[in-house]
Amino acid sequence: MISLEKIKNPILAELNGFEPYFKSCLKSKVPLLDIITNYILRRKGKQMRPILVFLAAKMHGEINSATYTAAALIELLHTASLVHDDVVDNSHLRRGVFSINALWKSKVAVLVGDFLLSKGLLLAIENKEYTLLEIVTYAVKEMVEGELLQLEKARKLNITEDIYIEIIRKKTAALISACAACGTKSVTQNEITINKMKIFGENLGIAFQIKDDLFDYQKKNIVGKPTGNDLQEKKMTLPLIAAMANNNEATNKKIFKIVRSDQKTNKDIETVINFVHTNGGIEYTTNKMLEFMNKALTILDEFEDSPAKQSLIDFVHFTVDRNK
Repeated sequence: MISLEKIKNPILAELNGFEPYFKSCLKSKVPLLDIITNYILRRKGKQMRPILVFLAAKMHGEINSATYTAAALIELLHTASLVHDDVVDNSHLRRGVFSINALWKSKVAVLVGDFLLSKGLLLAIENKEYTLLEIVTYAVKEMVEGELLQLEKARKLNITEDIYIEIIRKKTAALISACAACGTKSVTQNEITINKMKIFGENLGIAFQIKDDLFDYQKKNIVGKPTGNDLQEKKMTLPLIAAMANNNEATNKKIFKIVRSDQKTNKDIETVINFVHTNGGIEYTTNKMLEFMNKALTILDEFEDSPAKQSLIDFVHFTVDRNK
């Protein structure tokens, strides 16, 4: 599999410069905030969203101060959403370490999330990057709507494939789409190019989330996401939706009963995972993921070859080939 380090090569200098820039964006005169934001910085993930912003910019022009603003704005709002998600989900772990709400309680975590959101808004306003702010604010609105749509449908478990795609388009793909659009917008005013990159990011984001949902149905947990986690939270994702489409009503009712249950045993989870594997849920979902991956790659084919374009192609493949 292509390494993330290789993907970063065309933008390595810019990414190195981004770290201190992003750190400066988090500064506060309140000691508690500085302690918490330093904790956040120490446990940063793969930085896939800033990578996407910088690669999109590099493919279409010269990286500039607006590109840094775009990457920081998205990273601030993404981090805020993770902090708030952990409160909503009452999750005490994030990437294998304690979440903000686990260490400082939910009230502090909500306020820290609000602080990060406000810092993102201020960053865009101070740099007069109003179009970037518009793109990212729209993405945040989509993310919230996606989460609420999923919660609404989870109550009745009446999620079709079309509704599932709409949920992940909003809750995950919207921000990845904003990365590609903002990176492009930071270096060009060409609306056709910006829109193409927005669609590229959306297809990439959908493929990314489908891959995440496939992890939940692995028979052995080799990733950070616990096997059966979505089932514990009564989430109907594509592997299960597809498997049920291939089955009879009586069998489906038994599976529905397990998914609806508040007290699922390991045997219950294993039953549903085996059901999905036996009834073609994994194969169908994998093919659907590859379909969205190919849509993203087709858009990249329209642009001139360059090291940044090759890294974006590699980035797309990395998204679907990753094992965590």
